[in-house]
Amino acid sequence: PKGIIELLRRYHIETSGKRCVVLGRSNIVGKPMAMLMMQKAYGDATVTVCHSHSATLKEECRQADIIVAAIGRPGFVTADMVKPGAVVIDVGTTRVPDATRPKGFRLSGDVDFEHVAPLCSAITPVPGGVGPMTICMLMLNTLQAAKGE
Repeated sequence: PKGIIELLRRYHIETSGKRCVVLGRSNIVGKPMAMLMMQKAYGDATVTVCHSHSATLKEECRQADIIVAAIGRPGFVTADMVKPGAVVIDVGTTRVPDATRPKGFRLSGDVDFEHVAPLCSAITPVPGGVGPMTICMLMLNTLQAAKGE
C-alpha cells in the first residue's frame, strides 16, 4: 500500500475529498489501503471497501474517482464499472495460462486494461505498475530500519 500512495504522490493525483473504492478486504492490501486513503497526511478520501459479497459493487465503482483493485480476479474491473476520468490502480497479479509465452503463462491484473484504460485519467499496468514501486518502498523500509530511523 505504501507503494500505491507513493505513486499517487509522484504523479500528483489529488486524493483529498475524492471518492475511493478499494476492491478487496485482505489484511495485506485492502484494509491497509483503505486506512491510508482515509488518513489526514495524504489520503483524506471518502473510502468504500467492496468485496465479493458487496451487493452494489458496480454502482460504487461507477461513482469512484479512484479505484484500487486488489480482488485477485483477472479482468474483474470492466469498462462499465469505471467513470470517465477515474484513476485506476491495479494491484492484482494472477498467473493466467498462455501457450504463446515461453513460460506458459502471463501475468494478468484485476482490471481489463485494454478496455478500461481509454476511460481513465491514469491507470497502472500489470506487470510494471504497482509492483516496482512496492519493491522500492520495501527497500526504503529496509534502509530506514538499518539506519535506525
